[in-house]
Amino acid sequence: MNKAQKIYFKLKEEYPDAKCALDYQTPFQLLVSTILSAQATDKSVNAVTEELYIDYPDLEAFSKLSIKEIEEKIKKIGLYKNKAKSIFNLCRELKDLYDGQVPKTMDELIVLSGVGRKTASVVLAEAFKIPAFPVDTHVFRVSHRLGLAKSSTADKVSDELMKKLPKKYWIDSHHLFITHGRRICSSRSPKCDECVLNDLCEYNIKQGKE
Repeated sequence: MNKAQKIYFKLKEEYPDAKCALDYQTPFQLLVSTILSAQATDKSVNAVTEELYIDYPDLEAFSKLSIKEIEEKIKKIGLYKNKAKSIFNLCRELKDLYDGQVPKTMDELIVLSGVGRKTASVVLAEAFKIPAFPVDTHVFRVSHRLGLAKSSTADKVSDELMKKLPKKYWIDSHHLFITHGRRICSSRSPKCDECVLNDLCEYNIKQGKE
């Protein structure tokens, strides 16, 4: 068992209920929520989409909205103007390219407006249970501190992590790293004294030597 697998099992024991924090009912809703979550908290996204998805639950309903109307409904979220434009274009692209269905491959997803590899990975992993390893700021930070990744971009960190963990652990690991990053391994004040990964963490070892 390598270091990455040891970390996985420790986190799995610590956070047995780790899961996606975005609220959604369909792949389309998850896709929209994930676009909205860029540089925003999941909590702020859920606060907006709770009512939004009641009034506009699907692609057909969203397609009736103008960019300005979308802006008005998501303006509490950061970068809302760019996100509104992406969602407006996304709705049309889904209809034109994929008969109104959210596609199930990386190559098909990343051609859509507002969708990069991280967003596509979230949709594949969460909506369709297709193995992928999305890397957000929490996964990026935790994996670097643990010494599991050294790359400077999220996509390359994802590649590193996928090489070190069996495919069957990718989706769970994504949720586990996020949960650990939120609860213990925070950006400014990590709670190293409470961390179950102390003996495996390069950051903690370096801190101890200083």
